[in-house]
Amino acid sequence: MQETPKINFDYKPREASGNAASHLRWLTVGVVVPLLGGLLAYAVTRQPESQPRLVQAPTISLPQLPDLKAIGQLQSASPIPKPLGDTVEFVVRRNDTLDRIFRQLKLDLTDLALIRDLPGVQKSLDQLRPGDTITLVHEEGILQALSRRISETKLLSVTRSNDGFKAKVVETPLDIRVAQAHGTIESSLFVAARAAGISPDIILRLANDIFGWDIDFALDIQPGDRFSVVYEQKYRDGEYIGDGKILAAEFINNDETHRAVLFESADGKVSDYFAPDGHSMRRAFLRAPLDFTRISSNYDPHRFHPILNIIRAHKGVDYAAPIGTVIKAAGDGRVDFVGRKGGYGNVVILEHGGGISTLYGHMSRFASGLREGQRIKQGSTIGFVGMSGAATGPHLHYEYRVNGVHQNPRTVPLPVAAPIAPEYAGEFRTRSGESLARLDKEHDQAIAAVPESH
Repeated sequence: MQETPKINFDYKPREASGNAASHLRWLTVGVVVPLLGGLLAYAVTRQPESQPRLVQAPTISLPQLPDLKAIGQLQSASPIPKPLGDTVEFVVRRNDTLDRIFRQLKLDLTDLALIRDLPGVQKSLDQLRPGDTITLVHEEGILQALSRRISETKLLSVTRSNDGFKAKVVETPLDIRVAQAHGTIESSLFVAARAAGISPDIILRLANDIFGWDIDFALDIQPGDRFSVVYEQKYRDGEYIGDGKILAAEFINNDETHRAVLFESADGKVSDYFAPDGHSMRRAFLRAPLDFTRISSNYDPHRFHPILNIIRAHKGVDYAAPIGTVIKAAGDGRVDFVGRKGGYGNVVILEHGGGISTLYGHMSRFASGLREGQRIKQGSTIGFVGMSGAATGPHLHYEYRVNGVHQNPRTVPLPVAAPIAPEYAGEFRTRSGESLARLDKEHDQAIAAVPESH
């Protein structure tokens, strides 16, 4: 049998409809084209040469041809399989509960009741925190699977089977890596930290939890100050998920070097930051009673008062900060006064022993339950920034007094820190050596990175 020549088209027709379309097309071409040509020739020969005119060909209705492109598309299309379930990643908000989440997503509440009845599951499910992520898989409201992280290394997984729901805790170990960074301050500490690739959390801990006893980061920081830090980074399945502990740090402020290293004893009884010589970084008083922000008015015995328009000594430090910023006790002590006091507005006075007292003024409100005679630990919340009393804007007015005499809070000598307990001295030297060696290396790189002055 003679082979039929192949004709290539931009579609793939069915066999029957393709042959019919082909015959119809050739029939149309064979009949219509000669007819149009004859009509045009007749019209031209009938026109006088002196009066040329255009002749419009008569409209001829042709039979409707099949939409070959549509046929090809229909033939090439295949049905999309329906997914086994819809996956929803729900981020928990304030006041959210699982019952509320299930109702919002229109999930079967019976499934929630069955899951809660599983041994050891209810506590892990019901303790929700804003920002937590719950992953749910369902088919038209019928839950198929649920998972949520219950710790950095554990994941609760609930799945539906033929026998009902089953729950298990999946271990997801972390990979801890040590990172190092350094920076030089030109405009602000945060800008320098960002340029060095350090997260805001690390720099806040550096300022408030390690060097906050020695440096007032709201006032003392200046261009040219340098810092180096050795810290942990946490990875899970090769993905960075956050920062861990600061292992060692250095801050050079106004050419004065401050260094600290984390020491955690083998028996778990000691976990804190110490200077390389073994003295604790903690002091009896913080240099600033709130997380560092900026100074609006420094200690000045000859200040011109902005409201009274007279020269009146400013016997404290004003920390400008948004209303509601947490105010912390600068040291351990007892609440001597809590209430309203003239131009101070809402004020708290703490007695610390040894004739030392501190005053915190212009608060918007006090910490819940704060009362006179109450014992307070250093760093405890005692109130919140406001602008009560004689204040032109929201700020904290902070005073430090010794036997009733005002001292400059940012320059008054603070008690010497206690050294590490003798029984841990040897272990401290051994365990801190590696972190300090890393810090030395980062310090050298930071020095090398500083451009020479011309």
